Amino acid sequence: MDMLWSGWGDPAKATPLPGTVTGLLRDLLGVKPRESAPPALEELTVPDSGLPPAAHRALADALGGEQHVRTDAETRVRHTRGKSTPDLLRIRAGELDDIPAAVLLPASHDEVVAVLRVCAGHRLPLVPFGGGTSVVGGLAPERRGPFVALDLRRMDALLDLDPVSRTATLQPGLRAPQAEALLAEHGFTLGHFPQSFEWATIGGFAATRSSGQASAGYGRFDEMVLSLTLATPEGILDTGRAPRSAAGPDLRQLILGSEGAFGIITSVTVRIRPVPETRVYEGWRFASFDEGAAALRRLAQDGPRPTVLRLSDETETLVGLAQPDAIGSGGPQSAGCTAVAGYEGTAEDTAHRRERAAAVLRECGGTPLGEEPGERWAHGRYSAPYLRDSLLDAGAFAETLETATFWSRIPKLYTAVRDALTGTLTEAGTPPLVMCHISHVYENGASLYFTVVSAQGEDPVAHWMRAKHAANEAILAAGGTISHHHGVGTDHRDWYVREAGPLGIGALRAVKQRLDPAGLLNPGVLLPAD
Repeated sequence: MDMLWSGWGDPAKATPLPGTVTGLLRDLLGVKPRESAPPALEELTVPDSGLPPAAHRALADALGGEQHVRTDAETRVRHTRGKSTPDLLRIRAGELDDIPAAVLLPASHDEVVAVLRVCAGHRLPLVPFGGGTSVVGGLAPERRGPFVALDLRRMDALLDLDPVSRTATLQPGLRAPQAEALLAEHGFTLGHFPQSFEWATIGGFAATRSSGQASAGYGRFDEMVLSLTLATPEGILDTGRAPRSAAGPDLRQLILGSEGAFGIITSVTVRIRPVPETRVYEGWRFASFDEGAAALRRLAQDGPRPTVLRLSDETETLVGLAQPDAIGSGGPQSAGCTAVAGYEGTAEDTAHRRERAAAVLRECGGTPLGEEPGERWAHGRYSAPYLRDSLLDAGAFAETLETATFWSRIPKLYTAVRDALTGTLTEAGTPPLVMCHISHVYENGASLYFTVVSAQGEDPVAHWMRAKHAANEAILAAGGTISHHHGVGTDHRDWYVREAGPLGIGALRAVKQRLDPAGLLNPGVLLPAD
């Protein structure tokens, strides 16, 4: 099943806004209802493919038939850009300047290699496409004439499972729910559950350094990866012969986070863990964000560390975004800040960690709220993107951004980004609601995930880009990283260049030149195009 072309996910799961939220948007933010509904897909004016006939024939030969080179309008529209709010606003407005000339559907590593050979011969840029969930412009390359999208959905197999070493080798087009189902047949789980879980793919997780909502217990995806195979225009790069090695720099780390700019990931070997016997999630209340953050730091540094550990600030708690399926319901959890702690594992281990963590949380000023808030969070953990679409339908603007830093810098970073967003959007005449939560914790620091809701303004994309620019500047000035788990894409690229520095970017350019000398792979994504 394809995602909704003009929004997120499965249209059947769309959730209308409660009346309390609609009233809040109108009274607090001045949001006006949309004057008209977005057009239907068939109403869009789709430009011709523009794929040169010779390239078309060569690609069909490489993929074993014309049916695997899609040039129809609907397929191309569904592979246009990603799922950021600006992406959706532009496609709802019928803007299709970033539409691919064709969508290619390889079924194997060898077919990917053959496609790269054809693209190199015809100087045809190529964009890898997994689940299409990018929110940072990762699927919108700088245009150099026609380009093709390489959709990896046919490469969706579990290639190998080693129960002794607890490893699994997966193809890149395997969506996360299917990967979990295949592993569960053998009693294992990957434990990687980002908000994009229902649609994102294994290859996309690796290419963007994804981080799941249970990262406190299972780790980030890049920590799970043991080896990768990368197909490039210049050959094949195989990395990872052992779980750890001192044989030079770790080339896996060069591929992880490369966002399709260096090559196409064709297989990923990951560590796996037994399916937990039990899962339990619970809520806690703290009087302030600072107090709650201090409690999370205690657990992250000194333990016991829950599998899931999150903290919403006062505004996010008041609105109810900590439990997306309970937006606008209010209740006793609306005061202060809500934290969610989750525990997965054997019954004995889960009970032991939960009891010890509860003692720490109480000592840090936390008040237990029972399992209901935690279970509601778990039930609605993938709902927020649908809520974003409902806000857009109602005439509001809603978008997210994220960053991370060391614990000592969290207060400064939190204030700087919140003030930049609030100040910029208020000056533009659309005062926003800015919410934040800590979504991932480490011994030395944590991530901050901001959600922004405002009226759309006359030109909502330009409106947001000014605010996003101010937030990005605030992130770098306050010592944060420009992205914790969304990636770089084109939206963060210019700030990533500053974060990495001239020598670092020069080194990465040298890598791209060696692996992709013609600059055909995702041009302008991650690194500025030549």
